[in-house]
Amino acid sequence: MKTSLPLLLSLAAGAAQAAPSVAITEWMYRGGVGEFVEFTNVGNQAIDLAGWSFDDESRLPGVLDLSAFGTLAAGESVLITEADAAVFRSDWNLSSTVKVIGNYTNNLGNGDEINLFDAAGTLVDRLTYDRSVVTSDVSGRPGSSAVLGANQVSGWVLSAVGDSEGSWRSAAGTIGSPGSTQFASPVPEPGTYALMLAGGALVGALARRRRP
Repeated sequence: MKTSLPLLLSLAAGAAQAAPSVAITEWMYRGGVGEFVEFTNVGNQAIDLAGWSFDDESRLPGVLDLSAFGTLAAGESVLITEADAAVFRSDWNLSSTVKVIGNYTNNLGNGDEINLFDAAGTLVDRLTYDRSVVTSDVSGRPGSSAVLGANQVSGWVLSAVGDSEGSWRSAAGTIGSPGSTQFASPVPEPGTYALMLAGGALVGALARRRRP
């Protein structure tokens, strides 16, 4: 069966439109001007967070509305914090382009759970940690991409100034890297990605045709 290049391009474009994924990528339950949780779009498409929400161990969708984040671009990280958003940005020296929802009162504890729900109330990601994991004045972050979305806190590590995440010390003296993560690699433009996939498929098709 002969496969045309236009069809290969069409198939490749469809493959490039895989469903996006939003994951918990950092948290600090106490420290500095206030605790925070970071969510990152680790997928390859933008996603609208309208109707999405956060809750702790009560596991109830809708407790903290995340709609104010709007559209989350591929690779973009956003933050929720108990501090005022402007105060948090100032403490961590964050750009005004980093989206922060502040003044939430559903605080985390030393031994708690972070739950992220989509607009339908479906659990998207969960991270459960006990009292042995102390993220006071220093944030917790994934030790590898393998633990993203796996709810395996044993695979998380504590941040350190100058680590692989590029963590730094805030004005208040706490350590972390809120607003960015090493696991959000740049994603090729859809057109470029589609051509890359199509090229690979075309080479494979030609190789099969040349077999005796």
